[in-house]
Amino acid sequence: MATVDLNADMGESYGPWKMGNDDTLLDIVTSANIACGFHAGDPNIMLSTMKMAAEKDVGIGAHPGFHDIEGFGRNRLSIPIGTLQNQVRYQVGAALGMARAAGTMVRHIKLHGAMSNMASEDAEMAYALYDAALSVAPEATIMVLAATAHQEAAEKLGCKWVGEIFADRAYNDDATLVDRRLPGAVIHDAAIAGPRIADMVEAGAIITQSGKHIPTKIDTICLHADTPEAIEIAKSTRQALRDRGIRLEKFSV
Repeated sequence: MATVDLNADMGESYGPWKMGNDDTLLDIVTSANIACGFHAGDPNIMLSTMKMAAEKDVGIGAHPGFHDIEGFGRNRLSIPIGTLQNQVRYQVGAALGMARAAGTMVRHIKLHGAMSNMASEDAEMAYALYDAALSVAPEATIMVLAATAHQEAAEKLGCKWVGEIFADRAYNDDATLVDRRLPGAVIHDAAIAGPRIADMVEAGAIITQSGKHIPTKIDTICLHADTPEAIEIAKSTRQALRDRGIRLEKFSV
């Protein structure tokens, strides 16, 4: 029987400002990517989210992004690569410390937002950022955007990695994500999102906006937490996979 992991970006609230419905999603997903304070989150949120995830036996990942809390890490920034590497190290280090305080551990690392999108187009950038992350957490698994420069960099590094696809995002024909500013980039209909993802897992391929199939290893599926329909899409995805006989479980490390 085929298996797949379900992950979601979490811990994205900030002080009294609330983002997402982490409590409910933690009953659906098997892995959680927790913001490290640069694009979202703060120390209190990081610790409480990690504790909740650990209580529900959900795998924990560090989710570093650009230092851009006003833009939620979605603005493309021009930062010297050495500085960017240190910012990734800083965030991963914070996640490791908070996980230890929560009595758990960081299993994986996943880049966030614009940082991730830029690295998916630039193998040298992806290599530098993953190399920096692994210098702090050498045993962590890298969660890559499947079939992009992320995967190329992870293979070159020889590190542990898992391939990720997105339940609520449309794909270009080069396996990168359609820009959020373009029509159809974000899928809001849960009735479409679930069966679409099940089709991809069964096919072992990303199915792009144009209908092209890009064969790839699919280990984990991202369910975003920051849209109004997030819970419905998560439930639809989980049910569609189960209906096809695909078992849900944390990826192995």
